[in-house]
Amino acid sequence: MAVLAAEASRRRLTVRQVAVVEQLVEAAADEARQQGYEGMTVRNVARRAGVAPATAYTYFASKDHLLAEVLWRRLQALPEPDPVVDTVPGSGGGSPAVERVVAELRVLGLFMAGDPMLAAACTTALLGSGTEVRTLRVLFGTALRQRIASALGDDADEAVLRSLDLAYSGAMLWAGMGHIRFEDVPDALADAARLVLRGAS
Repeated sequence: MAVLAAEASRRRLTVRQVAVVEQLVEAAADEARQQGYEGMTVRNVARRAGVAPATAYTYFASKDHLLAEVLWRRLQALPEPDPVVDTVPGSGGGSPAVERVVAELRVLGLFMAGDPMLAAACTTALLGSGTEVRTLRVLFGTALRQRIASALGDDADEAVLRSLDLAYSGAMLWAGMGHIRFEDVPDALADAARLVLRGAS
């Protein structure tokens, strides 16, 4: 898998070590689904993965680090956006750029919507203060920005890009805090995108 290859390269891990990391990441996702953010511990994740807690801490500094990695891998697993597509079937027409952005924001808004307990835990973890979490937060934010920029096209306005970036971050944060449902995020983002791009035109 590409993610595992990247993991091995990033941390200079052996194939066996990569497999252990994968076990821990999957166990963290399962633990968060069942226990939520507050109930999850690295010790319990290690037990679920079948490794010693000390082994888990060799690769992950905290539960925030583990959950941020889960979220990052989920984002990386999404198909690459296709900036060539001019319209989205059933989207009701409109500017090709608007519909591309709406389609991409729907993808980004939905990629964790089917797993709300895990999504809430990962969103909380991504706000953590550890060095490892900050690194993943930058990677996550950069990847999001690139996907939105690709949907906007080569002549993307920086203010529009920043506004859409903030809209996405704010929507996911609100969902993570329980103010809106994760499944409502795509429609909220679609509305925000149309308003922002209408104002920019």
